[in-house]
Amino acid sequence: MPILGSIIKKAYELRSIPIDAKKMMQIDPYTTQVKVLKKLLKKAQFTAFGEYYNFAEKLNRQDVVEAFQNTVPVYDYNSMFRQWWFRALNGEPFVTWPGRVKYFALTSGTSEASSKQVPVTGDMIKAIRRASVRQLVSSVKYDFPKEFYEKGILMIGGSTHLQYNGTYYEGDLSGISASSLPFWFQHFYKPGKRISKEREWSTKLVEIVKKAKGWDIGVIVGVPAWIQIILERIIEYYKVDTIHDIWPNLKVYVHSGVAIGPYVKSFEKLFGKKVIFQESYLASEGYIAFQSEMESRGMEMILDNGIFFEFVPYTNSNFDDEGNIKSNPETLTIKDIKENTDYAILLSTCAGAWRYLIGDVVKFISKEKSEIVITGRTKHFLSICGEHLSLDNMTRAIEMLENELNVEIREFTVAGIEYESLFAHKWYLGSNDKIDPAVAKEKIDEYLKILNDDYRVERIEAIKEIFVEIIPIKAFSEWMKMKGKEGGAHKFPRVLNKKMHQEWIDFLKENLYLE
Repeated sequence: MPILGSIIKKAYELRSIPIDAKKMMQIDPYTTQVKVLKKLLKKAQFTAFGEYYNFAEKLNRQDVVEAFQNTVPVYDYNSMFRQWWFRALNGEPFVTWPGRVKYFALTSGTSEASSKQVPVTGDMIKAIRRASVRQLVSSVKYDFPKEFYEKGILMIGGSTHLQYNGTYYEGDLSGISASSLPFWFQHFYKPGKRISKEREWSTKLVEIVKKAKGWDIGVIVGVPAWIQIILERIIEYYKVDTIHDIWPNLKVYVHSGVAIGPYVKSFEKLFGKKVIFQESYLASEGYIAFQSEMESRGMEMILDNGIFFEFVPYTNSNFDDEGNIKSNPETLTIKDIKENTDYAILLSTCAGAWRYLIGDVVKFISKEKSEIVITGRTKHFLSICGEHLSLDNMTRAIEMLENELNVEIREFTVAGIEYESLFAHKWYLGSNDKIDPAVAKEKIDEYLKILNDDYRVERIEAIKEIFVEIIPIKAFSEWMKMKGKEGGAHKFPRVLNKKMHQEWIDFLKENLYLE
């Protein structure tokens, strides 16, 4: 139906006009953010949280941001849940946001053992939907043919089945979002409601593979590791060379959760045509940013959509050695940030999070465009003796190793260990290629000395050795399956603490991946 594609493309083009107007309005991002904070405070002023911290009085202050920061403390998940969110979980309305919270997203990130229950309000669902439409609208700049806008969108997340617990529903954020998809989007949404509700990843994978040939997919959305498995299974099942033999109109892959760099070489082997990689930053707490320009490696922050952002410099004065935030940390607004500096993010949102530490660390690569890259998590920096290795450092080192040795490394993790009264780093590289561990060790060490001055210094003083183990890729997915984190938005932890490292070693030995 070419006419449908014409209508949708025209609608996207028209929607892009106000987006550009908003960009003009955001010449002063701080002014935009102040407006957002005032809206949040005004709406939440009669909640228990708003009354406790006297939001009504803050709204009358000229220095509303300063008054807000001086009164409301910084919260992490444990303090926010124990003091406030547990009441909403028990069915109490107007706790940190107006009304009763109907949904809670279950999330454990990659560093926590137990699941977190993060409130998802109707206002947040609307905000996520608006941001998603903006990202779709941004595709008009690629000048795709009108037929492209009739193609299916394969979205791979957790199960859309939600568990009802008396007063609320809980489940994966993708399941909560899927329950409120616009009616017009249902036609394009794959794998469809029935398959998406399936809880077992292996069963869902089989169903997707069987149905794949009947779909005409133009866009794929999901975490790289699991998307890659799906594409490989489809290619193998239908005995074709590339995924474009099944989906000739596939043009865009929207990825999230982890850096795409280490996966690019593997994906290119699965594609028969050029595919645009577009990064998005959707957390359980809200839609934070997306890549609006294909040429940029950064994502543009969404500053006018129900989230007020603050930034905590990721330094020893603000965080302890385990990545826990200290009392009264230095906090900055969008106007005060500097480029190429690591910041942990605080969110105040239309889901009732207030000055809430989400655990991600970002770096601004363009203050003018409010563009960021994710450099790690507060507990995923490796710094056992002051080397301050970020996830970005590690990921780039792996990319450099792949390119120099012409190999694929689809997963990796690293641990800091005690060694001969000092320290060492132990790397585990997930690859099915033949890689000499001694060569990998030498190269990774060399790259990191270039990428990180602190590492170069500590490599002389305190980090006495580097160890590298080459592990089959399937070991990583089998570990995730054992942990009940197979598929969906789950990611393998890039940095292992002492307890997780021992569990990982035991698993590898029990399954004969290590001697």
